Amino acid sequence: MADDGRPDPADVDADSILERAGFDADEGVLTRRQAEVLALRERGLRQSDIADRLGTSRANVSSVEASARDNVERARETVAFAEALSAPVRVEIEAGTDLYDAPKRVYDACDEAGVKVNQTAPELMKSIGDRAGDAVRGREVHRRLFVTVAADGQIRVRRP
Repeated sequence: MADDGRPDPADVDADSILERAGFDADEGVLTRRQAEVLALRERGLRQSDIADRLGTSRANVSSVEASARDNVERARETVAFAEALSAPVRVEIEAGTDLYDAPKRVYDACDEAGVKVNQTAPELMKSIGDRAGDAVRGREVHRRLFVTVAADGQIRVRRP
């Protein structure tokens, strides 16, 4: 450990971290460099420490990290989209909708599809609000949302 509580950069082995995590550059959406930078950042290294280690600038590390995080978010959205395609329940919640109206719409769609949701209306509102991020302010939906419910009752919220 360094004096500031961060790990000593020399003690962090990116190759072993990536190996233990099962990283495969040929199968994933991240380049090896992007995965390495994310792994080192997740272990608490500063961008300047990573730049020194990789023989590049801090600005370059910042750019690689930003691209990696963008790729991860896009991959998550792709998975959510693929899951939404196969979900038996899909409900669109339009902008301007009162969040208190969302549970009934989800329950009605689940009843039609024969899918059970194991959440009360307040729990479902909280789940939708929490997962919608800035698309919901207070009780109002400000950006269109898609709520999908898988056959096992798992709820997913997407912001297109």
